[in-house]
Amino acid sequence: MKTTWDIFCTVVDNYGDIGVTWRLARQLVAEHDLAVRLWVDDLQAFVRLCPEADGGAAQQWQQGVEVRHWPADWQALAPADVVIGAFGCRLPPAYVEALATRQPRALWLNLEYLSAEDWVEGCHGLTSPQGNGLRTVFFFPGFTEGTGGLLREGPLLARRDALLGDSATRQAFLAGLGVHAQPGTRLISLFAYENGQLGSWLDAMAQDDVPSHLLVPEGRILADLRAWLGEPGFGVGDVRQQGALTLQVLPFVSQDDYDRLLWCCDFNAVRGEDSFVRAQWAGKPLLWHIYVQDENAHWEKLEAFLAHYRQGLSEAAGDVLVELWRAWNMDRDMGAAWCGVLRHLPELQRHADQWCAVQAARPDLATTLVQFYRNSL
Repeated sequence: MKTTWDIFCTVVDNYGDIGVTWRLARQLVAEHDLAVRLWVDDLQAFVRLCPEADGGAAQQWQQGVEVRHWPADWQALAPADVVIGAFGCRLPPAYVEALATRQPRALWLNLEYLSAEDWVEGCHGLTSPQGNGLRTVFFFPGFTEGTGGLLREGPLLARRDALLGDSATRQAFLAGLGVHAQPGTRLISLFAYENGQLGSWLDAMAQDDVPSHLLVPEGRILADLRAWLGEPGFGVGDVRQQGALTLQVLPFVSQDDYDRLLWCCDFNAVRGEDSFVRAQWAGKPLLWHIYVQDENAHWEKLEAFLAHYRQGLSEAAGDVLVELWRAWNMDRDMGAAWCGVLRHLPELQRHADQWCAVQAARPDLATTLVQFYRNSL
């Protein structure tokens, strides 16, 4: 009999939570032969990532995963062998009561947000006693051996290399999105939250000697893009040119197609957690728009990652990369920072390859979760 897993996901205001849990659920089924139920409180957000899904179904199967709507009126059912509460979401009280009486006891894991901060290693795997005699275990994704690793499907990098090694397939994929970039054009993807410094970055690209084609998946940055163009109606499918810069808005795509988009680009600007990790697996230079927290607490998280990521870069390349990330996340002018990055782009590309290889040599998050469960038996 297959081991059963319940994964609970509360969609907040973006797609990161459901993006991570959907990838994890799929991988646990496909690569570890587990029976997985994914509980989602907002199925419409799930449909954006999995277009073939039914946003009104209380129960459905997608890619081997049993996807269940998490209703406000919870109906009693037997808990799984392994229970994952993702990103601090609170499990239904009736479900927790059932956990307290379950025999044998289930493994209850709190899957935490990704961070490169030093304290993460010390908290990974720690238990937290609950008032009803249960205990939860903190499980932290991360970039070092003392963490749970990163989400990475087994064949992911092989699929990436196959696409990049086949020019015709790559061009066909882009053409399917309506993208027809001219030879010699720098292809850049932009998936970001609202950002007041977008204009200064676009100005720099428009004035560059090398043409850039900016691909913007439909999302929250679109309002800033329209403001810079002075076109309130600029939207999906539209293409505009300003100097050396071509702007194009893409439709919101599935997770697998977003991966392919990242692979095809020369530089990727990403946001949140899910797309941030996928950009690292693309092996291309990147820019991270971190989710804003109260009192700028997210800056510490940003700096912690940069301290890890810049290791191995020359001092000059590391400095320009750090300056670009700080400018984008700390409301500074992007023009000079972008020009500095362009001067070091070949080194940043080699470094992105090396970083990807180092992270890929570590166990992935799904594998570490499964092994943690087996060790708990």
